[in-house]
Amino acid sequence: MATAPLPRSTPEAQGIPSGALLGFLDAIEREVQYVHSLVVLRRGHVVAEGYWDPFNAATPHMLFSVSKSFTSSAIGMLVNEGKLSLDDRVLDFFPDAAPAAPAARLQALRVRHLLTMTSGHDGDPTRPIRQADVNWARAFFDAPQPYEPGERFVYNSGASYMLSAIAQKITGQRLVEFLGPRLFEPLGFEDPTWDTSPQGIDVGGSGLKIRAAELARFGQLYLQKGVWHGQQLVPQSWVEAATSFQVPNANSSNARLGEPDWEQGYGYQFWRCRDHAYRADGANGQFCIVLPQQEAVVATMSGATNLQRLLELVWERLLPAFGDTAVPADPDTAETLAARLSSLKMPTPTGAPTSPVAAELAGRTFRLDPNADGIETLAFDQDADGLTLVVNDGHCEQRVQVGYGEWLRGELALPRFPGSGYPPSAAVAAAGAWADERTYDLQLWSYQTPWRNAWTCHFEEDRLRIERVTHPLSSANPVPTPLQAALATLTTRG
Repeated sequence: MATAPLPRSTPEAQGIPSGALLGFLDAIEREVQYVHSLVVLRRGHVVAEGYWDPFNAATPHMLFSVSKSFTSSAIGMLVNEGKLSLDDRVLDFFPDAAPAAPAARLQALRVRHLLTMTSGHDGDPTRPIRQADVNWARAFFDAPQPYEPGERFVYNSGASYMLSAIAQKITGQRLVEFLGPRLFEPLGFEDPTWDTSPQGIDVGGSGLKIRAAELARFGQLYLQKGVWHGQQLVPQSWVEAATSFQVPNANSSNARLGEPDWEQGYGYQFWRCRDHAYRADGANGQFCIVLPQQEAVVATMSGATNLQRLLELVWERLLPAFGDTAVPADPDTAETLAARLSSLKMPTPTGAPTSPVAAELAGRTFRLDPNADGIETLAFDQDADGLTLVVNDGHCEQRVQVGYGEWLRGELALPRFPGSGYPPSAAVAAAGAWADERTYDLQLWSYQTPWRNAWTCHFEEDRLRIERVTHPLSSANPVPTPLQAALATLTTRG
């Protein structure tokens, strides 16, 4: 059952000056950068929606750990239906994966400990679980458990996976299938997808891919205590419990010095915020922030690294602007805001559209040294229509047209982070420019993800040297800042 989109309104009609939203846009571009999508709701109305080209309203985007809040919603439905209790033993759902003689702490592990990330682990076992060619549930049970369940909050995506696995054990359906008629379809989600484990279980803690406007509607559902068009999709009692302070996290190993929005407590796969707000939270600024007192929702998708600053800008710029009543109409500023939102764009490389060296590249193929991307050869074909990047990995040839001053979408399947467990994404948008006669700056946005590859291509007589930086950085991409070092140098021979 599809749902009508949320109504749209001028900000002023919902008590927000358009100038405040313009100031918020200015601030995030100046102080945070790499926000891809923004949707602001007030009292059930869309008051601002914008996408930084090449990102757009139609393309799904990775949510990372925002997925956990959807997993929580499924658990809440099962609890409400009497099919699951928070006091159920986790081991009882996995007799084939459980150790032959489980330790007392493992026997004490309950569903509520998974929800609150107090499973007794001293770290997140997710990466070794992903990289091991084993049953993920068995690997979770094998992870060291130095604390008593319930004793200590430690961020744990593996626990979220176990919740997904429990839901599938109960229902016989993947989470994406179970939530289809119960949540996704009523909210008007078009085609949500969810990554799975080798056992065919939705990852739970990450892997869900939807659109920014759909994420905002999920936040609005929670703001409305689980009710959508008169239908109770998520039990009200679950909404209240999941988004409430359940366990402290200020003194955990995951608390971030000077970042208070990661110290406000944790619910059932939701984070508490300052100002009585809460959020679904994913890596690199995938946020669904719900402000109950202001009747507002702010959804972002991004490749940001300064996440605390992104949240602070919501508190500093938007929260004070939410008035109790409508403010006087301001058609000129509202029109300026609308124009700005419709013309957002990620900056493209600056320089010249062509170079004398470009003519020398015609018909030349560069053979690369062994590299993590698996690229064997590269070619740069420039003609009157622009430059085309030709990539060969030894199995197939891929051609990507590169825009000048604009992003051109295409497909290029490269490993995102070798060994990270994330699959490659073929959807890319490319733009480039000649910084000087022999240097070509190329940027490739993987626009269903937060990641951007920046290649600085130095054409040195009969050689090509590429400095490659991937942004944003992560634990799978462990370089201190994107400006300190290239992640890889790909050098040609002959």
